[in-house]
Amino acid sequence: MRKLLIFSMLLASVLSACAIHRPDVQQGNVLTKEMTDQLKPGISKRQVTFILGTPLVEDPFHSDRWDYLYLLAPGEPGAAKQFKRVTVYFKGDALDRFVANLDAKIN
Repeated sequence: MRKLLIFSMLLASVLSACAIHRPDVQQGNVLTKEMTDQLKPGISKRQVTFILGTPLVEDPFHSDRWDYLYLLAPGEPGAAKQFKRVTVYFKGDALDRFVANLDAKIN
């Protein structure tokens, strides 16, 4: 009986050591509410870059629009992915408006 207990404990420790670790995967620009709170109409493209960073998508056909995207895919199986998006629109060099979606969940 004692040998069975030792064997089962040893087997459990070996199996737990072989568990697959899946790290969280982050892609894009980190986007927070504090960052979007700093965006005000009239600030320059340079100031927007200082606040949000370099845009992930800068469409050559729409130079007045920048898109910032962020995706967090947790390594835990079945956990919802977080998707954040901020799109900023300019008139000339000044920020005209922006659209932010910071709470999207994807299964």
